[in-house]
Parts: sequence; structure tokens; C-alpha cells
Amino acid sequence: MLGFIINQKESKELEYLIKREMDEILFDLKDERIDHVVKRSMKERYKILFSLFKRVASPAECMKYMSSDKKASRKSY
Repeated sequence: MLGFIINQKESKELEYLIKREMDEILFDLKDERIDHVVKRSMKERYKILFSLFKRVASPAECMKYMSSDKKASRKSY
């Protein structure tokens, strides 16, 4: 396990960078020209980014980027 210490400003910058990257992936996933194999890799990258995002973002922000199938299962509780 690795860890590092960051201040609030650095945390906000990480949150911003990760959000932009996830937004790009979400946009590209809607593109019909992209092959399904590439989209699968993009989804894996999104999962990794989202797991990092959860560490620096508020729960409300995380809900905005949570996949729709996870939102549905979370509401059932």
C-alpha cells in the first residue's frame, strides 16, 4: 500500500483533473465509431479513475460520476 500527504489545494486540483478525464471518457463512450474492444479498455480506465476520485471528492460529487447501474443498486438499499 502506498500513501501520500496532500493539502486542500492539491486535493481540489486532483479532483478537477480526474473529473476532466472521466468526462472525456464518458463523451468518447457515446461515439459509435469507437470499437467495442477500445470502449472496454476505456471503461476499465474509468473504473480506476473513479476509485481515485472517491478518495478526494465529496460523496455528492461521486454520485454524479457513478455509473447508472451502481446508482440503481445503491437506491435499492
